[in-house]
Amino acid sequence: MPATSRRLFLQAALAPAAWPAVGRAQGFPSRPLRIVVPFGAGGVADLTARAVAQPMAELLGQGVVVENKPGAGGIAAGEAVARAEPDGHTLLLMSNATAVSASLFKSLPFDPLKDFAPISTLGYFDIALFVAAGSRFSTIDGLLAHAKAHPGQLNVGTINIGSTQHLSAELLKTSAGLDFQVVPFNGTPAVLNALRAGQVDACVEILAPMLGQVRAGTVRALAVLGERRAAATAAVPTLAESGLAGFNVSSWNALAAPARTPRDVVGLLHRQVLATLGRPDVRRRLDDMNVDARGSTPAQLAELLRTETRRWADVMARAGVPRQ
Repeated sequence: MPATSRRLFLQAALAPAAWPAVGRAQGFPSRPLRIVVPFGAGGVADLTARAVAQPMAELLGQGVVVENKPGAGGIAAGEAVARAEPDGHTLLLMSNATAVSASLFKSLPFDPLKDFAPISTLGYFDIALFVAAGSRFSTIDGLLAHAKAHPGQLNVGTINIGSTQHLSAELLKTSAGLDFQVVPFNGTPAVLNALRAGQVDACVEILAPMLGQVRAGTVRALAVLGERRAAATAAVPTLAESGLAGFNVSSWNALAAPARTPRDVVGLLHRQVLATLGRPDVRRRLDDMNVDARGSTPAQLAELLRTETRRWADVMARAGVPRQ
């Protein structure tokens, strides 16, 4: 385990002694908490929130309810939390989409960088590039070489414009100096259908919902976009291994409270998140979803959000992604 992770879990292990004093000082929590998720039920974000909700409820002595508020690019969920009472009882399930929203939308009813109090990351999960089982491309090197030799002819499917998958494909284009078409679809099932029907040559998608297709042999993963190989597809190389040094894109989820939430309440929630992520049963549950359980400090999450916001703003500008 990396030194940073060891320090975080050591903090989590030492934290319980401090919880009762902080809880009594703030009278927190005085009622059940809710985690507002900007996506529908059944996705990685929703399942991650549910994996940590029950263990956190046990530590808090209050219920933790997961409330799905999908649609509008996460605006509805973000606004609900940004406008909630800043007392720690309403939390936002943050993701890459939170960072993207600052540049994707012409206007927002909240500031992603200023209107939330970061608590901790929850986990990271892989994005990969896939082809259909019968594809002529057997390796990522072969696909990239074809794209280079035939500018504009390769079609790569993703979900909707402005999604992490869509922007990852655009980043691949500029990083590799390639010219291919990025074709957005309305959701993962539509992308998968297009891939299997030969309407697109490849697709960029989150690994977890594609694992069933990979294991069934209907699609093949050619490369993982993150910094290291995914445990679930250990034989599949990263793009960095395939010549794109430094290429590193993965999805992440995190928890945040409304801005102006008292620091000791944020501190209490932070310690309990780390304790939850340190539980073997929680780590196994997340691992089964191909989520790498990984906590952070509030400051580290704030820096991640700032860095990701700048990164995706640059990708959108270079790709000419219109504001919505």
